[in-house]
Amino acid sequence: MARTIGILTGGGDCPGLNAVIRAVVRSSDAQGWDAVAVLEGWRGLVDGRFEDLGVKEVSGILPRGGTIIGTSRTNPYKLDGGVDKVMQNFSDRGLDALVAIGGEDTLGVAAKLFAECSLPVVGVPKTIDNDLSGTDYTFGFDTAVTIATEAIDRLHTTAESHNRVMVVEVMGRHAGWIAVMSGIAGGADVILIPEQPLDYEEVASAIRSRHARGKNFSIVVVSEGCELPGVADGGEVDQFGHVILSKRGVGEVLGREIEDRTGFETRVTVLGHVQRGGSPTPRDRVLATRFGLKAAALAQAGQFGQMAALRGDDVVAVSLAEATAELKTVPPAWYAVAQAFFG
Repeated sequence: MARTIGILTGGGDCPGLNAVIRAVVRSSDAQGWDAVAVLEGWRGLVDGRFEDLGVKEVSGILPRGGTIIGTSRTNPYKLDGGVDKVMQNFSDRGLDALVAIGGEDTLGVAAKLFAECSLPVVGVPKTIDNDLSGTDYTFGFDTAVTIATEAIDRLHTTAESHNRVMVVEVMGRHAGWIAVMSGIAGGADVILIPEQPLDYEEVASAIRSRHARGKNFSIVVVSEGCELPGVADGGEVDQFGHVILSKRGVGEVLGREIEDRTGFETRVTVLGHVQRGGSPTPRDRVLATRFGLKAAALAQAGQFGQMAALRGDDVVAVSLAEATAELKTVPPAWYAVAQAFFG
C-alpha cells in the first residue's frame, strides 16, 4: 500500500511556497508516495481538512506567489484539545509523514509535536524576515528584498524632484534583514532596525547634515518592528502572542518626528503586504525547490524532527529544535556596512 505524505503551509504567505509544494509532490510521486494537502496550516490538522495533491494539481504553480493550499496563524497548543485533534486527524487520514513549511511559529509547533507526541514531521524554513537561525537564508526573503529595493529606487526619483524626506516602512518584526539589505541595495541614507536603539535626534541630525551639504532629499528605511521611544506596544496579538504590527504605524510616527525636528517636508510609504505578494525571484524558486526535495527525502528516509537548511551552498538537515531555538538577528558587523553610507 502506498505511503502518504501531508504538506502544510503556516503563518504569513510568501513567494516560493508553491515551489516547495511542487517539489515535495513531484519527489513523492517519483517514489510511489501519495501526497495530501493539509489546508490552512495547523488549522487543517485541527479541523481535519485535507485534499489530495498530485502531479496535475501542482502543474504550473512554480511561478505563482502565495500558497495553493492556504495558510493561517493557528497554534494548536492555544486551542482546547488542539494537540489531540492534530494527532487524531493525522492518524485518521492515514498520513505517514508531514512536511511543515513555515517560520518560527509554524516550525516551533512542529518541533514541539515531534518532541512531545513523536509526530513524524520535517520542516522547511519560510519567512520573508530571514530570521531562522538554523539556515543561512529562508526562501521568500530574496523576493521581499527585491520588491523593497525597487520601491526605494522609485522613491529616490520623486524625493529628489520634490526636495522631500521619504520614510519607507518595510516588514521585519524582530529582525531588520529586509531593511538592511534593501536599504544598502537602494542607497538609503538612514536605516533603522529592531536590533539597534532608535534615537530621533540622531536621525534628524543625519538628515540636517545631508541638507547642509547640499543634498536636498533623504531616504529613510525603517523596519515595522522598530522600538520607538515613548511608544508603548499594545493592542491585538495573534495566537502566538505577537503584536499585530500593522496597528503600530512605525513609519507614520517616525515621519512626524522627522518633520517636526527638521522642518523638512516628509512623506511616508508603507510597503506592507506588497512585499509578500507576486511571483518569486529565480533565487527563491531554486532555493524553495531544493528545500522541498530535501524535505521529501528526509521524510522518505524516516529522518523526522529535522529541517531542510541552507549552509553555504549546500542544503543540509538540521534539527527542528536547534533551528527554532533562537532568532537570527542582524549582527552589528552587518549594520556597520549599512552605516558606512548614512547621512
